[in-house]
Amino acid sequence: MTREYDKLVRDRIPAVIEETGERPVTHVADDAEYARRLREKLDEEVREYREDSDPGELADVLEVVHALRELEGLTADELDAIRAEKAERRGRFEDRIVLERVE
Repeated sequence: MTREYDKLVRDRIPAVIEETGERPVTHVADDAEYARRLREKLDEEVREYREDSDPGELADVLEVVHALRELEGLTADELDAIRAEKAERRGRFEDRIVLERVE
């Protein structure tokens, strides 16, 4: 039975599919398609995490963030430095502040 997916998947997924006796049809994305599909994957993983709050889904979000970071040419330390600088300048989310409006 054919199932359509048309989405970016983790590197080992085709092998996992073959282990079940099925045949995956794949292609390797060029740079532009890869960037677009990573952004789509980020939306997908965030949506899945929002739906069930599964820590595994949160880990998937982080995996996509790391792939995007690499695509942007940033090291983990560089991205963390950007995050830390922004947290220093604008704060974190520790105080749970909800901005209702500005009058």
